[in-house]
Amino acid sequence: MSAGAAVAPQVGDLEAMNIDALRLEWRRRFREPPPALRAADLMRRCLADRIQTEAFGGDPELDRKLAALARAHGRGAAPRSARPVFRPGTVLVREHDGRSHRVEVMEAGFAYDDKRWKSLSQIARAITGVRWNGPRFFGLRDLDANGDRL
Repeated sequence: MSAGAAVAPQVGDLEAMNIDALRLEWRRRFREPPPALRAADLMRRCLADRIQTEAFGGDPELDRKLAALARAHGRGAAPRSARPVFRPGTVLVREHDGRSHRVEVMEAGFAYDDKRWKSLSQIARAITGVRWNGPRFFGLRDLDANGDRL
């Protein structure tokens, strides 16, 4: 049986497990107590990664990111969002309704359409006429603190 054929049912079994069963599986797979995760879905994802790592080999960078994610979601801790930080002069471009919109990052705020703005959400609303999460509108929600896609 190939490694892929063996992995699929094991990962599938995680879906039926409640949080207590997932914690037991964690102890079995990692040989250590599970982190104080509140979300069964996050624990399933970590366990699925472990199952795949055992079958196909590891990825140290991914392991580092998953460990940081697990720590950030520990019991009592609010999830932390890694916000990208842009240097003044950075230009964000978004196509909307057939028009290209360019926003320049300033020392304090943003420049768009020859005006200064405090937030990207204000600019997104000016462009669309409806409330938007500015970072989401400009495609920044899927970036880590270094500006790399997650």
